[in-house]
Amino acid sequence: MRGLYVHIPFCAVKCFYCDFTAFSGQRASTARYLLALTREANLHRGLDVGTLYIGGGTPSELNADETRELFGILHQAFGRKFSEITFEANPESLDEDKRAALKEAGVTRLSLGLQTADDKLLASIGRKHTWNDFRRVYDACAADGFSVNVDLMYALPGQTLSSSDRSVEQALALEPDHVSLYGLQVEDRTLFGKREVEVDEDLAREMFESALDRIEAAGLEHYEVSNFARPGKQSSHNRIYWNNGEYLGLGCGASSFLNGRRWANLDRLEPYCKAVENGGSPAAETETLSGKRALGETALLGLRLLEGLPWTPELEAAFPEERRHVVSRGWATLEAGRLRLTREGVFLANKVFAEFVEPFRTHPGAQRPDSAPAEVLQ
Repeated sequence: MRGLYVHIPFCAVKCFYCDFTAFSGQRASTARYLLALTREANLHRGLDVGTLYIGGGTPSELNADETRELFGILHQAFGRKFSEITFEANPESLDEDKRAALKEAGVTRLSLGLQTADDKLLASIGRKHTWNDFRRVYDACAADGFSVNVDLMYALPGQTLSSSDRSVEQALALEPDHVSLYGLQVEDRTLFGKREVEVDEDLAREMFESALDRIEAAGLEHYEVSNFARPGKQSSHNRIYWNNGEYLGLGCGASSFLNGRRWANLDRLEPYCKAVENGGSPAAETETLSGKRALGETALLGLRLLEGLPWTPELEAAFPEERRHVVSRGWATLEAGRLRLTREGVFLANKVFAEFVEPFRTHPGAQRPDSAPAEVLQ
């Protein structure tokens, strides 16, 4: 199955940790952007896609009419036969009219950004909602019949282990179908990067271990390094990324992988719109992976899944020493022909991934499926 990702880069305020393609104060550009999306979508009209993920930025910054227009664009170009449609939203910008528009469009999953249930911490990371705001919107979404993913973060500046645990428990009390859990990563271009915020790695691990135990005890399966789901509620769209499947990304900064070629769109609003308006491609970077690099990416992505990946003769021929190293260190196991992370390997996932491939920006994670600072290598 092939996936379709659509990037909506608008935000009311850019969160202090965010390194994704997102712009505040650009609402006046919405009409132009939707027209640019129409033109880019038409470049791929009729492409067979099975899942749809609308991320950002903050897609819920679109008003109800703009939301309907967006889905009209996508339905016209790709049809309506999506097995799963996910829409990212923040609590403060998801009102009743928008929820009605999403129901009309056939949205099945909502990914709601909570990050923490601590109101003081929410303010300190640039969020514009409170825990009560989130809980009220979550209840409305659940009552409307949406399957809901809750985004959580840990290792935030000033966050304690007890505060992290309380946030996890409060989120789990809502009985979500899916939880995404991401540790803070301080990137240079973010406000936290400019402030030279540092992460206490030992405390971060304590928070992650504690959260993992609590989430699994609540009946959610830990199926990917940063994601947990109830039975039957895993993200089909995101599994396309992790299984190294094909996907088309539309919009400013979106990434695509089709027919062995990977590309990333221009990540500034004006250049992206101009490129499409002039009848050209908005691609800024393109590459075709082959040989060991392609195999390394297969290993990196497949190892994100807790089920691991089939360890083929081709992978063994390319990475015999790397495979032996991660197994001997207790970071992974090779059983029944599958290489998979151990619990220790989950905590040290970046070290495992670095054995097989150098970190790079233009990868499926660059468009953060189910995420906050999600899939920059976690």
